[in-house]
Amino acid sequence: MADLRSQIADLPGPATCASRTAKSVTRPGISLYVVMELTKFRIAIVSTLSAATGYVVFGQRVNPGLGKVFLGVLLLAMGACTLNQFQDRDIDGRMERTRRRPIPEGVVKPGTAFALAVLLVWGGFLLLWLAHNLAAALIGLFPVVWYNGVYTYVKRLWAFAVVPGALIGALPPAIGWTAAGGKPLDPQLLALSFFLFIWQLPHFWLLFAGDYEKADLPSLTKLFSVRQLASLTFIWILATSVSSLLLPVYRLTSSPWVGLSLVACGLWLVWEDSRLFRGSSDPRFLRVVSRSLNLYVLGVMALLAADAVL
Repeated sequence: MADLRSQIADLPGPATCASRTAKSVTRPGISLYVVMELTKFRIAIVSTLSAATGYVVFGQRVNPGLGKVFLGVLLLAMGACTLNQFQDRDIDGRMERTRRRPIPEGVVKPGTAFALAVLLVWGGFLLLWLAHNLAAALIGLFPVVWYNGVYTYVKRLWAFAVVPGALIGALPPAIGWTAAGGKPLDPQLLALSFFLFIWQLPHFWLLFAGDYEKADLPSLTKLFSVRQLASLTFIWILATSVSSLLLPVYRLTSSPWVGLSLVACGLWLVWEDSRLFRGSSDPRFLRVVSRSLNLYVLGVMALLAADAVL
């Protein structure tokens, strides 16, 4: 009887069972969802679409080479994002927006993430080189080096790191452009890259500024009040809208309908994001404003690509 009581006493209680259940929930294993989160697939796809836009606008056609550019840039972007999560694993757990990423959650080991990043980057580089040319592959590799070797560390030291960091998103169109046979310094390409450079600045400040302060990183919220930051962000949104008008000036499109559509999209963006002055600093509200910026840039790329092939 004493042995039976001791065995019962050794059985796990409700708290222990709950703890084990919680661990099983937070460690679900590597699934497709986990891979998409680790590689920041939704962010990587924007870079991929801008590279595809550069390819189509220069080539004025859709051919099998477009698929190779799309896949090569996607692999590079996913690899860079995965490497960034490996590098930022020490601060991701301190920010609300990133604390549930696969590495802080313990779903993916840092070494596994690093190995996957190297594989993705190497695969994307080789695909662009073999399918197109070395220039496109090297231009594709440069944003990876800039993102993971420069920006990732500068942001820990400087609140305005996004300014040089915006170069990362300005370069993908050059990958597609050169893969299609264009030159890296063509004025039309520089206009398109400049537009994407300007677009990234308000997009970054809307999503990251508050979280960076929580992680004890240099943040604009330490330098400006909420009202001042809203004004600063809105000024850059205006600049993004105006910079899109350079696209027809540099003959990235010659259609008057596309030109009018760019003006209409810009006016919609300014009106939509004027809510910065009548909204709040709630992160959910800021994400809604940021979503309009994403829709806007996707709309501009769709207009340019459609005009090139239709």
